[in-house]
Amino acid sequence: MDVAAMSVVMNQAQVKQQASISVMDKALNNAETQSNNLIKMMESSMQPHLGSNVDIKG
Repeated sequence: MDVAAMSVVMNQAQVKQQASISVMDKALNNAETQSNNLIKMMESSMQPHLGSNVDIKG
C-alpha cells in the first residue's frame, strides 16, 4: 500500500472516531438533561405531609 492510500485510510478512521465521540457526547448530554428534568419533576410532586398520620382505629 502506498503512502497516499494509507494516509487516506488513516484520515477516514480518524473522522469516524471523531464522529462517534461527538454522537456519544450528545447522547450523554441528552441523558443528563433528561435525568435533571426527572429529578425536578419528582421534587415538585413530593408531598412531605403525606403518610405522617396513620389511622389505626378499626
